[in-house]
Amino acid sequence: MFSFMSMKKAVTTADLAKKLTTGITLLDVRTPAEYRSGHIKQAKNTPLSSIDTYTGNRKEVYLICRSGARSAQAYRILQQKGYQPINVRGGMNQWRGAVVRG
Repeated sequence: MFSFMSMKKAVTTADLAKKLTTGITLLDVRTPAEYRSGHIKQAKNTPLSSIDTYTGNRKEVYLICRSGARSAQAYRILQQKGYQPINVRGGMNQWRGAVVRG
């Protein structure tokens, strides 16, 4: 049987770049060290290991990691908590925009 709940909402990094100007919530679920090595300016570091404690806005939450695997895990956790997650396919490996270090 087909389940709509099993379908993940996802965007490409190009789609994400367009959305960044609209004030979205973007969580970078990589480790703090990975985050410091280069992240999207608007991203808030919320490592996968602590994503279950996230208590932000319940509207759309964009999730990014290095390749898309950890953000997919975070997606499932946040969806179960009632959030509307959106996975960024390809993660930072596919991101071609500016990054901030530190």
